[in-house]
Amino acid sequence: MLRRVPALKRRRDEPSGWVADGNPPLPPLPRLLSTPPRAGQRPSGLLLSLALVLTLVLVLPALPAMASPGLCVGPVCGDEFSRSALYHWQLRLRVNDQQGHRERLVVDCRTGALSPQQGLVERGYASAVARRACRLAAEGNG
Repeated sequence: MLRRVPALKRRRDEPSGWVADGNPPLPPLPRLLSTPPRAGQRPSGLLLSLALVLTLVLVLPALPAMASPGLCVGPVCGDEFSRSALYHWQLRLRVNDQQGHRERLVVDCRTGALSPQQGLVERGYASAVARRACRLAAEGNG
C-alpha cells in the first residue's frame, strides 16, 4: 500500500514523495526465477506453483482420448463394425440412439436385411446406417 509522506519526511531518492509502505518492491520476473531463496527464506509462491503444475503433469496419467461415433444417420450411430468370419457379406455392428438404447445387429449386405428385425433402436435409421456401412465395406475390398 502506498501512502503520502509529509513534505518534511520526503525521501531524496523518491522525487514524487511516495514510498512503499514497509514492503520492498518485487524484483523483475527473470531475476525472481533465477534467484535462490536466502537462508531461512521459503521459495516464492510462483516457484512453488510452477513446481506443483509440473509435478501434476508428469505424475498423472494421460486421459484416453474419446473418439466420436463411427457412422451416424439422423439420431442413430453405429460403431464396432466387423465382418462375419463365416459369411463375408454379413456385417456385425453396434447401433445406439440419442435416448441411450443400444443394440448389436447383423446386416446381410446382399439384401440389406437386419437381424433382429425389431428392437429398441428405430429400424429406419438403423437400416440406413447398415446400408452405408455395407457400401463403405465394399469400397474397402476393391
